[in-house]
Amino acid sequence: MYPIRFENLYYEKIWGGRDLESFRKNMPAGEIGESWDIACHPNGTGIVANGEFKGIAFDKLIENYGADLLGSKVNLEKFPLLIKLINSKEKLSVQVHPGDEYAAKYEGDYGKTEAWYVIDAKPGASLIVGTKDCSKEEFEEAIKNNKVEDCLNKIEVKKGDCFLINSGLVHAICEGVIIAEIQQNSDVTYRVYDYGRPREIHVEKALDVINFDLQCENLSEREEKEFDGYNYSLLCENEYFGIEKISIKTEYKDKSNKKRFDMYTCVEGEGNIISIDKSGKKVCEEIKMGDSFLIPATLGEYSITGTLKVLKSYPVV
Repeated sequence: MYPIRFENLYYEKIWGGRDLESFRKNMPAGEIGESWDIACHPNGTGIVANGEFKGIAFDKLIENYGADLLGSKVNLEKFPLLIKLINSKEKLSVQVHPGDEYAAKYEGDYGKTEAWYVIDAKPGASLIVGTKDCSKEEFEEAIKNNKVEDCLNKIEVKKGDCFLINSGLVHAICEGVIIAEIQQNSDVTYRVYDYGRPREIHVEKALDVINFDLQCENLSEREEKEFDGYNYSLLCENEYFGIEKISIKTEYKDKSNKKRFDMYTCVEGEGNIISIDKSGKKVCEEIKMGDSFLIPATLGEYSITGTLKVLKSYPVV
């Protein structure tokens, strides 16, 4: 086993842009809104881009290597997480995601709790995270009267900000940001409001699942600890996933967990992931801004060297 990188799966969106070109050289034509970078979902499954597994689809890789790849405690029937990059030239719709129970009943899918890490933000860029103090009845009235924007908690953001978007939390990405999104492996979204664009709105389902008690919290304000060669902070850990931010100055050493896989997403800088393969040969994989790698459960010891910031994410098992 070795650190695995997948081909980027690009999706054109009406709100997409071209900002990923600042660190990607493989962009297709069009207004690209999303790049799915570690994905195994009916709407997008990654193909291995490096090493001996190159060219193999992620679902086939899981089928072939099972717990050696994903870990002894991870459900092999459905990969639990999805990592994507989002680039917005225009506002995304105001939306909400259902929890597991509602999504299973009405969509046959996982619910969707996600986290956003702001990789880059243009001056004045903002996000919508939650509602202002309002009730379900007041919000429904605002939808009817086209006054939804009056009810939204809109916040200006900068590079390095991070937010947990629990299922049930109203949210929207606004213009001028690049975001790394770590989420449950689901593609279920209910649009509440779409700024007059002619797309389907899901008001009834949205109102069923919105939790008006959920509040906005900037996870980047969590305590950071300093170690030899790197700084570390735990951004979040919930029932679905954990996310750690590791700011590497020289070297960070770690060891894979046989119970579950890990994933690294580089949000700044560049470096190398160094491991030893089964024959005892050193494997060196370059990791740079925008790259994501899957660390197999049975990889063993490895290190990340260079000057870079990475998000380490993993399923909670």
